[in-house]
Amino acid sequence: MSHRFAAQRLKNALQHLLILAGLALLLAVPGYLLAGSFGVIWAFGLVALTLYLGGRLPPRLALARTRAGLLQRYQAPELYRVLDILYYRAGLKGEPQLFLVPTADLNAFAVGDAREGGIAITAGLTRTLDLRQLAGVLAHEVSHLRHGDTRVMSMAATMTRLTIWGAFLVQLGLLLMLPMVLAGELRMPWLELLLVAFAPSTSTLLQLALSRNREFTADLEAAALTRDPASLASALQVLEHHQGLWLTSLLLGQKPPGWFRLLQTHPPTEERIRRLLALAERQPPRRPSPRPYVPDDPLRLQPPEPLSHRDWLWRRPRR
Repeated sequence: MSHRFAAQRLKNALQHLLILAGLALLLAVPGYLLAGSFGVIWAFGLVALTLYLGGRLPPRLALARTRAGLLQRYQAPELYRVLDILYYRAGLKGEPQLFLVPTADLNAFAVGDAREGGIAITAGLTRTLDLRQLAGVLAHEVSHLRHGDTRVMSMAATMTRLTIWGAFLVQLGLLLMLPMVLAGELRMPWLELLLVAFAPSTSTLLQLALSRNREFTADLEAAALTRDPASLASALQVLEHHQGLWLTSLLLGQKPPGWFRLLQTHPPTEERIRRLLALAERQPPRRPSPRPYVPDDPLRLQPPEPLSHRDWLWRRPRR
């Protein structure tokens, strides 16, 4: 089991590095065409500056528009007990922070990183999943915090945006050079034109591929943290049943074509469930719980008061 985990982690890490290298190469193309080596340095300098400025802002500012509130421990003792265990197993030193978004949507996401961050869940999720399924979802988000995936995806998004803008500037420059090309004073730079034409779309596809890679890795880490891969697989089955209906109705009951997966930020749910269940088959039998477990008992949480914009400006919300 541990050997399989290690092999899958190594594979995901290699894919992660290759995708980031591809994004960096695509960003370097318009930078070099615009200003040579100096343009490449400027492009990566802008990426570094964006990441630095983004890291100076409290990551929970992203929750201010969702009317999210900070759940106190007495409001969700079961979830905080689960988070305490997951944080300990993940080696995270910070205190867990759990935010509740008052919406019927089924969603959960991490904000920030291992040093300063938290996990947001929607009210709809707590009413739909039982505690064991929520533990799998929380472990998935703890993995995102542990590996700083929000910062990684922020860097990838910045690189993609800069690639798009750089390609636009190169194409604008080529357009301004068109009269000189028609007059025979310059040759048409077909290779450069071809590179900048495909760089934005290729960078976007790589960014989406990176997102799918991090989701697969978070699934794997969640299975290791909970030691119960079936819990996340069960949660994904419930989410697919509720959220997959809109796509099925949009396609008139037909499955989406294979190329559609390239445009998704998350891997196909069926593939994620298959991988998790394959891990569960190799999992040793679980010890029986000293207390009877009721799987179909969703949590009923009292929504906390939404934090004001002033509260969100603090590095950590006041309790």
